[in-house]
Amino acid sequence: MRILVVEDDKQLAAGLRRGLEEEGYAVDVALDGTEAEWYATENAYDAMVMDVMLPGLAGDVLCARRREAGDWTPILMLTARHGPEQEARALDAGADDFLAKPFSFMVLTARLRALLRRGGRERPAVLAVGDLRLDPAEHTVRRGDAPIDLTPRQFALLEFLMRRSGEVVSKATILEHVWDFAYDGHPNIVEVYVRQLRQRIDEPFGRSSIRTVRLVGYRLVDDTADPADTGARPGAAP
Repeated sequence: MRILVVEDDKQLAAGLRRGLEEEGYAVDVALDGTEAEWYATENAYDAMVMDVMLPGLAGDVLCARRREAGDWTPILMLTARHGPEQEARALDAGADDFLAKPFSFMVLTARLRALLRRGGRERPAVLAVGDLRLDPAEHTVRRGDAPIDLTPRQFALLEFLMRRSGEVVSKATILEHVWDFAYDGHPNIVEVYVRQLRQRIDEPFGRSSIRTVRLVGYRLVDDTADPADTGARPGAAP
């Protein structure tokens, strides 16, 4: 999942970025409201973590502008001020949730997961496609009863595909959501990570859940219900 963090406290912003990346998120950071508006206009995010008090453009104003523009990306608003007036101000601006500083990083990530589950539609706390299970909170993956170890980036890619199971997603879309704005390497990095995922979640189990759709992208399916390797050709590159 790709997150935009908007926080003018550089130390806090760096800490949030580091912590969220360790949780497997792709993270972009904006240090003021004007920069954040550009990021939000130019990129697709799965959620935003936004401070209320920002230079350039206040967080609640930015939030209201995104809603007016038809952007309903889930927004978790942060503020150093406590009290019902601040909470009401953030929610009335269009925020989906509110968290007062100082806050627990554990609580922030739990609230973020809740927002991501909702997104445009209600999403389960534990993702399941066939006998493949991914728990974002516990950061675990299992195929049946067998645990599978993944790196944070592999985990993020699998979570993205599982949240869109059955859909064909392009390499460009995967890059937008699993890698951050600063990534300027070769787009074939997606192929590398898809190959790695297949080596961990499919090949040891004789499965084929990640399908290549030629000239389009990838599709993750329940291969217990859909055994045909639709869209892929034998021996095709990932």
